[in-house]
Amino acid sequence: MIGISEIEAAAGLIAPHVVRTPTVASPGLGALLGIPVTAKLELLQRTGSFKARGAVAKLLSLGEVERAAGVVAVSGGNHGIALAVMAAALDVKATVVMPRTAPARSLALAEEAGASLRLTDGMDSAFELGVRLADEGLTLVHPFDDPAVIAGQGTVGLELAEDAGEELTDVVVSIGGGGLISGIAAALRARRPGVRVWGVETEGAESMSAALKADGPVPVPLSSLVTTLSAPAVSRLTYDHVSELVEEVLVVPDREAVRGCLELADHAKVWAEPAAGCLLPAAREVVSRVGPGARLGLVLCGGNTTLAEVTDWADRFGLR
Repeated sequence: MIGISEIEAAAGLIAPHVVRTPTVASPGLGALLGIPVTAKLELLQRTGSFKARGAVAKLLSLGEVERAAGVVAVSGGNHGIALAVMAAALDVKATVVMPRTAPARSLALAEEAGASLRLTDGMDSAFELGVRLADEGLTLVHPFDDPAVIAGQGTVGLELAEDAGEELTDVVVSIGGGGLISGIAAALRARRPGVRVWGVETEGAESMSAALKADGPVPVPLSSLVTTLSAPAVSRLTYDHVSELVEEVLVVPDREAVRGCLELADHAKVWAEPAAGCLLPAAREVVSRVGPGARLGLVLCGGNTTLAEVTDWADRFGLR
């Protein structure tokens, strides 16, 4: 299990390379949900998502031989962008493996940052290729199954604990492979032990929910449009953190995640991807369970989507 000492050490290590993103009260979301809401704006992070934290934490932990060999990442979007950009900044050669279904913008950003881009037919085959490249000598920077990466992501929770108001009762975090929520939950357990942490997945990307039902990680079929949450399985490491530290994992439809993107634009004045949009339908469920005394924190994890993508999804679901 990752502890507060590892997260604090990661915070000191990565501070020169990342943004301490704003933690702000959101009157607009408060009015929408009917309770006070605090938003952690990780979509303003370098590379457009929280992933920069874990990527640079891992890169800075590598020895000279590992750095010289180069690194490889497997990603549905944001992790690949983050590793490509942070590796270039540290003069480390990077290879990024993504499925062809990844957003075109994510593919372009990773390539523009100088990474060697490898495409596969799906996330399962992407992970298989990533492991094979690691066996051939590259250093795998796993998106979530790595203590250094989880400690880096945990710095989001450390900042939230330090910067949010004392009345915070519940924090809602989206889940792909579980690295972000594992780190945040570990930080909050140490710094805000009375705060409940809730996870959110989208239908068709339910790897953590399936693991909790099976008492351990299991492979799941992927069909969600939210590729940045589409891990084919969680790891034992992230499963252990979530099963011990997280209140519950809620599952919401893709349609409601896209609606959440539109509501975040309308009411919070922020541009978010569906991996963050899914927080709003889950937040409504949390409020219905906790009651009017809830004081919510929402971790808006990323904003790497385009107007065309959101417009297309909104039209597909009849949301405009």
